[in-house]
Amino acid sequence: MLNVGKRIKELRTEKNLSQAQLAKLIHVSQKAIDYWERGVNEPKVSYVVLLVEYFGISYNEFFEDND
Repeated sequence: MLNVGKRIKELRTEKNLSQAQLAKLIHVSQKAIDYWERGVNEPKVSYVVLLVEYFGISYNEFFEDND
């Protein structure tokens, strides 16, 4: 099963971004990124749209289970 938080962290670290940097880019708090990555919360669809656009990937690639 896909872990959305794990995927966000993978994409973020591939771009050498801190949580704070990514948060600023998509207009959320650093705490939101932290919660998503730890699985406390999941991002709303509107933030998934921003993440997909920023990382330049398709929704299929975002939700792909790489395990």
